[in-house]
Amino acid sequence: MNSNLPVKKVVLANVVPAMLVMVMTLVYNIADLLFIGQTGDPLQVAAVSIATPIFLILLSMGNIFGIGGTSLISRSLGSGNDGLVKKVSSFCYWCCIVIGVLLSAAMFVGADAIVNMLGASGDVAPMVKTYLQYLCLSGPFIIISNCYSNILRAENQAKKAMIGMLIGNAVNIALDPVLILWLGLGVEGAAIATMIGNICGGVYYLVYIFKGNSILSTKIKDFTIAEGILKNVLLIGIPASLTTVFTSASQMILNIQMAQYGDLAIAGVGVATKVTMITSMICIGIGLGAQPLLGFAIGAKDETRYKELLRFSVLFAFAFSGVLTAVCYLFLTPIVSAFLTDAAAFDYAFSFSKIMLSTGPLIGMFIVISSALQAAGAASYSLIVNTSRQGIVYIPLVYILGSVVGINGLIAAQPIADVITCVITIFLYSMLRKNLFTNATADVSQDTAADVNTDVAANVSPAVNTAVSQDIAADVNKVTTAKAS
Repeated sequence: MNSNLPVKKVVLANVVPAMLVMVMTLVYNIADLLFIGQTGDPLQVAAVSIATPIFLILLSMGNIFGIGGTSLISRSLGSGNDGLVKKVSSFCYWCCIVIGVLLSAAMFVGADAIVNMLGASGDVAPMVKTYLQYLCLSGPFIIISNCYSNILRAENQAKKAMIGMLIGNAVNIALDPVLILWLGLGVEGAAIATMIGNICGGVYYLVYIFKGNSILSTKIKDFTIAEGILKNVLLIGIPASLTTVFTSASQMILNIQMAQYGDLAIAGVGVATKVTMITSMICIGIGLGAQPLLGFAIGAKDETRYKELLRFSVLFAFAFSGVLTAVCYLFLTPIVSAFLTDAAAFDYAFSFSKIMLSTGPLIGMFIVISSALQAAGAASYSLIVNTSRQGIVYIPLVYILGSVVGINGLIAAQPIADVITCVITIFLYSMLRKNLFTNATADVSQDTAADVNTDVAANVSPAVNTAVSQDIAADVNKVTTAKAS
């Protein structure tokens, strides 16, 4: 990574491709539900919404090794340890393969139990099962795609990372109208399109690596869990993936709680979630692009550069998320009507969207600052942040506000959780920055500092840990997040 380029130029050069990936992923998400909406059947919209948490679980597996692996790879590149890069990338690759196959097989066999757990019933349940089983057939490719769309950025291949995501998303979008509408397959058509798109995206990344044009390795001889690789990948990867895990769990809980108001309410909240993704997913791209830059600066011990990168990234994300939120409010009626034609379902989606968009301007700032925590390898702090917004803060609010306020309380839980989590994140970062460049190692958390310091000093350099981020991003999720929330 060129540390001599102006901050604005280097941030935009890394962030814009990541944002474009998330824009394409957003279009992919919207298109999937949009074409389902064109069937005029809100129950099919509800089915896709109910099945989404399982997709998020697969994404979270990719996040563990994508975000955790990028942390160690970015740091290793900053310190000139190319040998460790090969070992880390091989470890991440084989873990994705093995976990992808085992998890997908288990989900396919246990589809009926999963459908019941998700709260699907009546006419919606068979559609949810169909969607899940097709999804499982592409499970390993989903995990690999989400992993390598992160890891490639660590070796300054943001464009390659973008292309892989674009290929998968473009194939899905192209197949959606054909399978859903023209062939009349509905939810099954959406599932088939999703499966084929994910396979195509995963194959692209594998071909790129196997051609040998990358410093990354998939060779079994490079695989090892020693030298601190297992510990350091999981220390950052697991907290980051918990964002997606808790997003999945929170959506299940919200759908179950919303079921008392009927399937149309579930369809409405599914569409409202897609509307809020317009802000969150694009801002995840900003975080994904900024994280390797922050990590490289930490690895190189360049405090001045780090502060300049972070300042510009935060301001850019805050302004951008504010503009996107304003656009969503201005065009909310046509946006929602594109998904739902049923009057009752439309009313639910419109009112839910207005509530959930209220904290949109905070999302960009939150994502970048939480990315800075991951880039610093602050495992404990990252764990707190990544489990708060969709987990330990949000889930209790769903139950409390749902029982006290009712249906609008269920929806208001998210923006309230956003504000609380944003305050927590800023506070934790203010604690971190005091010692960020004075400590020899990355993890400032008391409970993991000693072990991580030993591993980093022995295997990487006296530098701080780094990491990326679906879905995310989270959200990413994340998202990497991904065909998410």
